[in-house]
Amino acid sequence: MALYHEVHGEGRTGAPSVLLSSGLGGSAGFWRPQIPALVEAGWRVVAYDQRGTGRSPADLPAGYSIADMARDVAEVMDATGTERCHLVGHALGGLVGLQLALDAPTRVASLVLVNAWSRPNPHSARCFDARLSLLGACGPRAYVEAQPIFLYPADWAAAHAAEVQAEVDHAFAHFPGEANMRARIGALRAFDVDARLHEIAVPTLVACAQDDVLVPWTMSRRLAEGLPQALLDRSPHGGHAHSVTDPAGFNAALLGFLSRQD
Repeated sequence: MALYHEVHGEGRTGAPSVLLSSGLGGSAGFWRPQIPALVEAGWRVVAYDQRGTGRSPADLPAGYSIADMARDVAEVMDATGTERCHLVGHALGGLVGLQLALDAPTRVASLVLVNAWSRPNPHSARCFDARLSLLGACGPRAYVEAQPIFLYPADWAAAHAAEVQAEVDHAFAHFPGEANMRARIGALRAFDVDARLHEIAVPTLVACAQDDVLVPWTMSRRLAEGLPQALLDRSPHGGHAHSVTDPAGFNAALLGFLSRQD
């Protein structure tokens, strides 16, 4: 089944497009704070809903992996006439970008990895264990109500309480099902390309927030140290979704990096 996708802007003739790949939620809507800024800067932007989420409904097969998700991105690129892209990936989306750069290096012009990682770590594993236990024992409503705790700093979430609650309600209304959620979390937990980082030679911006409570920022530092052409952009505050909580700062770093590739 074809995946839902959107194309924004026209871009420059011959230039790669910017492809946006979301985290665990999988929705193109995650990138609302970035799409207008990218289009205004002259980029053609492709965003999509990942398989088994949002407007790309599907029952995910057993053993669904990050490699499968990377093949899905290649399908979206084919469907949108996108030969090469600057892939911007948040968390799980960053893993997809790393995998695509390994599997189809000619299709990736650069990477922007946002609070991503190259191998499992015990702290994130503890967080996912707790989230899956909550999902199994209490159901989807409790799972999505807890989600902002892992995404946002406490002060930002308190100051944007109505916005956060609307997002939680939307996530519950469009919950992809427990089986799909477990399959997606299983895929990201199994991901490990740490020993292959040296093979990914494209320019890379590794963006992280030091107060991310889900993924230690040191995982981003490891990416920056292991990738041959990586720059680490470290924000002191903003949480796991600092592209949402600090869009001005994040967009400035993103657009600056992309302009250097252009």
